[in-house]
Amino acid sequence: MNNLFVGIKKFLTNKNTVTVVGVIIAIIVLYVGYNMRINQAITPVTVPYALEEINPRTQITEDMIGTMEIPNSMVNDNIITNSADIIDMYSNGDSVIPEGSLFYRRSVVSREQLPDSIILDYPKGYVLYNLDVDMASTYSNSIYPGNYIDIYLKVQNAENAEGTIVTDDRIMVGKLLSNVKVLAVFDSSGNNVFANLEEKTVPSQIIFAIPEEYHILLRKASFLRAYESEIIPVPTAESLEDEPGDVTLSSEDLRNFINNVTAMTEEDLAYTQQ
Repeated sequence: MNNLFVGIKKFLTNKNTVTVVGVIIAIIVLYVGYNMRINQAITPVTVPYALEEINPRTQITEDMIGTMEIPNSMVNDNIITNSADIIDMYSNGDSVIPEGSLFYRRSVVSREQLPDSIILDYPKGYVLYNLDVDMASTYSNSIYPGNYIDIYLKVQNAENAEGTIVTDDRIMVGKLLSNVKVLAVFDSSGNNVFANLEEKTVPSQIIFAIPEEYHILLRKASFLRAYESEIIPVPTAESLEDEPGDVTLSSEDLRNFINNVTAMTEEDLAYTQQ
């Protein structure tokens, strides 16, 4: 038995034997590793693809998505491999996803990531309005998206009973609209003021949506050339409520004044007769 151990020890301590064993082990490792890489590369992976052409800014629904198998070697970090990461998302504003195409991460975004996401978030029949503001009129940047505001109108230089403009110091101020929901607040470059709260960004516009009737009325008020008019946003006690109510007209007197000093269209007449 001792002779056997001695023989094995001599065999293992022989330099030629160690070299041969090392070469054999290296060959085995390379062979196993190569086969694993080959099998991994050719093993099919199930990925989602577009069953139809998807236009920009389109919500992607489950019936737009199919699945196919592709070699694992074709998969990279830019390809979405899970259908759950696509359903109810949107195609990017500058991307058309062709029929049969895989879904790439750059082409699929959430609604909030769309450049014009605010156009998807107001009631049918409403119209967007962008109101110029500054730090003072937003109460030191205290008007946030989702808040509700009232819209006041200030007019100076009123019309007298004879229909002429009186250029004195008389000022008319009143609430024109109530329960207007703020959709977005942008700076002068069109960036979301509240995207980065660590930066002190100056508000330049607030965006909201109102029924077409009131939209026309508000546009008229902003274009009064013979009057010094100002549209003023005012936060309300209902600012933080989820549903404080629909947008409403607060002053028939102001509406009549605006319509009296501007041209009436058929739409205006229809609204006033309702």
